[in-house]
Amino acid sequence: MGVYLGNYCYVMIIVLVLGKEVRSQSLKNGYYSSSCPRAESIVRSTVESHFDSDPTISPGLLRLHFHDCFVQGCDGSVLIKGKKAEQAALANGGLRGFEVIDDAKAQLELECPGVVSCADILALAARDAVDLSSGPSWRVPTGRKDGRISLASEASNLPSPFDSVAVQKQKFEAKGLDAHDLVTLLGAHTIGQTDCLFFRYRLYNYTVTGNSDPTISPSFLTQLKTLCPPNGDPSKRVALDIGSPSKFDVSFFKNLRDGNGILESDQRLWSDSETNDVVRKYASTIRGLLGLRFDKEFGQAMVKMSSIEVKTDVDGEVRKVCSKINY
Repeated sequence: MGVYLGNYCYVMIIVLVLGKEVRSQSLKNGYYSSSCPRAESIVRSTVESHFDSDPTISPGLLRLHFHDCFVQGCDGSVLIKGKKAEQAALANGGLRGFEVIDDAKAQLELECPGVVSCADILALAARDAVDLSSGPSWRVPTGRKDGRISLASEASNLPSPFDSVAVQKQKFEAKGLDAHDLVTLLGAHTIGQTDCLFFRYRLYNYTVTGNSDPTISPSFLTQLKTLCPPNGDPSKRVALDIGSPSKFDVSFFKNLRDGNGILESDQRLWSDSETNDVVRKYASTIRGLLGLRFDKEFGQAMVKMSSIEVKTDVDGEVRKVCSKINY
């Protein structure tokens, strides 16, 4: 989710339809119940500590997990440092939350050395970040191994704020995620942020003739122009859900319904018949069950996403330090 969330897996392998997604059967709930019983509570307390001092770390951790899963699968490869590693890719600019994962890893290495993978820590931290932001919680299957490859050149398949709905669908489908998953996961933007740089063109020069994007409601357009003037700071941060920027809720979907989406890629979900139906469902008080439907389905979509192409003991490891592979 390039700017998507604000500054945005087995010995037996099953190849799903058309070979678009590989999942492992080794992921399971409570994977560390015997080998490191306090693993999940240590991650939770670490995330909570960082959240207490900076609540904006939540969208940062969500975006970090998403970017990890879309490149090399959910294997912690985004955490590896290096001039040619994933972190160096343009699409990964502004990624945050590394210090939270490093903090949790350091504590876990003291508790149970060499047991809990960085990939699992990141998946758990993303869940806890949502929960702490008044969002849902869900059981995270664990047992991922950390990957040994991290290349910036492989980050080109990350979704972009400039993507059409068709391109977004294609990128998600390539990872075994359908249109429903796409809309549900983008709902994470309810606590996300972005830079004026990524949407200012919609305000002043959308058609190269000085016009604004007609899908933006007039009143919201005025508000956005105030936040991001034509010659203002392109790196100024703006909440993707201005109505309730720090609360994980369905306000984001209501914004799309009302023409108040900030990123073009988000607002376009309203104009596509397939994604429009999902947006309408979440935005509706009745069909959305007062937000309960989105809470439940977001957790389900996150479990599905966090199972993308996870590594096994054969092609992965448990890193001692999350920023570098073992030697």
